[in-house]
Order: sequence, then structure tokens, then C-alpha cells
Amino acid sequence: MKILVACEESQAVTIELRKLGHEAYSCDLLPCSGGHPEWHIQGDVLEHLDDGWDMMIAHPPCTYLSNAGARFLYPKGVLDQERLGKGMESKVLFMKLLNAPIEKIAVENPVQSRAFGIRKYDQTIEPYHFGHPFKKKTCLWLKNLPPLVPTNVLEKPESTKIAGNWFNKGGKERQKNRSKTFLGIAKAIAEQWTNPPNRD
Repeated sequence: MKILVACEESQAVTIELRKLGHEAYSCDLLPCSGGHPEWHIQGDVLEHLDDGWDMMIAHPPCTYLSNAGARFLYPKGVLDQERLGKGMESKVLFMKLLNAPIEKIAVENPVQSRAFGIRKYDQTIEPYHFGHPFKKKTCLWLKNLPPLVPTNVLEKPESTKIAGNWFNKGGKERQKNRSKTFLGIAKAIAEQWTNPPNRD
């Protein structure tokens, strides 16, 4: 299969798809950090949606859509027009990915603010469903793809605030670190959403 992994610089999902023999490419405005620039398209993903993909797995930016940041829309009870505008720009990208002319699509994001009127997700998953001792509720919007089946369910962690781990440490790389797909989830995506390619 020819698969586009949109808005992914880490190449976590791309690498797992390549292991199964698929022609997968990550695409992001940033250079890749996964070690395979030959599998990376650096640029605007919207310019590549018509390139003959069989599937797209998309991870669009969530900063302005996330429900976690909804409180910033009304600082001191007044609507922040600038933040609202950025949220609407993010919605446009989200919807273009979700409605792209590709047969199979999955779009991933956190729980979103209702203020932007995006339809309800099809599934939610957690890292601890796939062998990682963290909570990070993630929503999936699916087109012609089944819900992911948990592969290694751990006891639900009380908190993700474990001192010193890469996922939660602060600093300028925090947002980038938290956007990386957990390996267990990446493996499940690759194995459950694709069929083994014909190797004859």
C-alpha cells in the first residue's frame, strides 16, 4: 500500500509501516527526526493529498483545537479573537485532511473544544491500552478503517506525571515530545490497518 503519514516528523508510524513492506512516507513542515529522510516529504501536506495514496494517517496540530486549551479562548471572560482565529485555521486543516480524496483515512487529535463544531470522534484510545504506563486520551476519526483493538492493556495509571520521563519533561521540546506516537500504538496502526503486501 502507498500510505501518507501526515504531520509526522518523528516517523514512528512510518517506520512501522515500512517494516511491513508498505510504501509509507511521513510529511511535515519540519525535517524528520526518525532517521529516514528518504521516506520524508518536508513541506505542506495539503500539496500532496492528490498523489495517489491508498491510505492516510494524519496527526494535525492540536494546540488551538484541544479542549485542554479551551480556557484560553475566554481569558477573564472575554473571547480572545486572535486565538479563535487560529483555532478556525486549525479546523480548516483538520477538515481538509479528514475529507481528503483518499480511500482510507484516520485523523488523530486530543479531545477537542466544542467551540469549533467538529463532528464527534469514532474512537478513543490510551497509551496504557498498548503497553505504555501513561494516560493520554487520544481521539480517532476514521474513514473505511476499523477501530484499533488494544494489544497490551496495563492497569490504568493514576497519573502520567512521572518525574524525568521524556513524555512529560518540560522545556521548549515538550510539545514536540508529547506529539510523538507511542511505539505500541504505532505498531497497532501498522498491523491492524494494513494487509500484508503481496511479496510474489
